[in-house]
Amino acid sequence: MKLLSMRSGGQNRSGMIIGSEVFDARAFRDLEERGKVEIGRQRLFTSSSARLEDALDLLAFGERALLGLAARISDDPKLAGTCRDAGALKPLEGVALNAPVTRPGKILAVGLNYAAHAAEQKKEAPSSPLIFSKCVTALIGPEDSIILPRITEKPDYEAELAVVIGREAKDVKARDAYDYVAGYTIMNDVTARDLQRSESQWARAKGLDTFAPCGPWLVTTEEIPDPHTLDIRLLMNGEVRQDSNTSDLIFKVPQLIEFISQDLTLRPGDIISTGTPSGVGVHRNPPAFLREGDVIEIFIERIGTLRSGVRGRPKPSPGDS
Repeated sequence: MKLLSMRSGGQNRSGMIIGSEVFDARAFRDLEERGKVEIGRQRLFTSSSARLEDALDLLAFGERALLGLAARISDDPKLAGTCRDAGALKPLEGVALNAPVTRPGKILAVGLNYAAHAAEQKKEAPSSPLIFSKCVTALIGPEDSIILPRITEKPDYEAELAVVIGREAKDVKARDAYDYVAGYTIMNDVTARDLQRSESQWARAKGLDTFAPCGPWLVTTEEIPDPHTLDIRLLMNGEVRQDSNTSDLIFKVPQLIEFISQDLTLRPGDIISTGTPSGVGVHRNPPAFLREGDVIEIFIERIGTLRSGVRGRPKPSPGDS
């Protein structure tokens, strides 16, 4: 399943992809409450108090139930028509997407985790994962722009596979790690290279506002049973800059979850961004950093494409101090 969060009517809404359309769970719940649709003996979305704001809220109702609902809508033209009339089924191109998880407790990322990326820096592969945090305030969705900060001259891109945690996890063994994964999405680990090199901590270099584009949706684990076989590619203004496969990851997803969860509790909605392949801007000759007007597209096989425009900060109005 592809689960998502979208903006509509001033609200964040949970949704999922059905064919080429987007299912709006809040709108469908309204239909259920008014008796306009009936799926089985009991309403699926029984609680009007449920948030239904992002992918994880929807997943809480159960994969089997959601897959069954999607199949019913796909196979029943009358039901599908009722959903379209009520706005519970709408064209994908008309939907404004958020990051799949709108309120993660934490975003953790991994440095130097592709063998080719270590090689391009002439560094040895690390003996254990290099973990750092990205500020949750850096998170933006696939409809939002990366805003160039005033305090860096060298903003860079990093295409990454991201793991979304689905269950509370602490001291998890690698063999059990997939039981705690809700699914996978795409992250751009935007980085201010000059700050990264001048400051001993990476909090600002990695955590400035808009430095964590994420999306377009969450793909659940039944669609990606093995996350280590996926092509990953980044294009800058249509030119391929990164082109690799997640098989080149040094530390695989189960190893990362085992390592991170040692005495550190992961909670539902937490995001682990697993590292970037070779080809980042700072290591090109000459280096190439993000500039106003750039368009960054990150493709990961079986997930989709995360597209982000790059904008400068608005100039102050005359007279502003």
